[in-house]
Amino acid sequence: MFVHTVYFWLNNPGSDEDRQALRAGLETLKGITHFEALYIGKPADTRRPVIDHSYDWSLTYVFRDKAAHDAYQVDPIHEKFVENCSRYWQRVQVYDAVD
Repeated sequence: MFVHTVYFWLNNPGSDEDRQALRAGLETLKGITHFEALYIGKPADTRRPVIDHSYDWSLTYVFRDKAAHDAYQVDPIHEKFVENCSRYWQRVQVYDAVD
């Protein structure tokens, strides 16, 4: 198992239009077939010192293995998402984990 989690911080966090545009872009990634599971979310309303809730959207993929992850990275849908939506974020942070 290969888990790929991406956190996005918006350029304009006060813009509901940008927030929804990035969410719509994230939804397009559901068209990729290389993953076992996909979750798109926003920060939960939990406040403890160990929780970073400063991001705007998160994306978590579960892949069968690293090869499936690597195929996702070069999938035309993923490349189009980056091309169309990178203007909305100021920062992206990725965490990858393996079983």
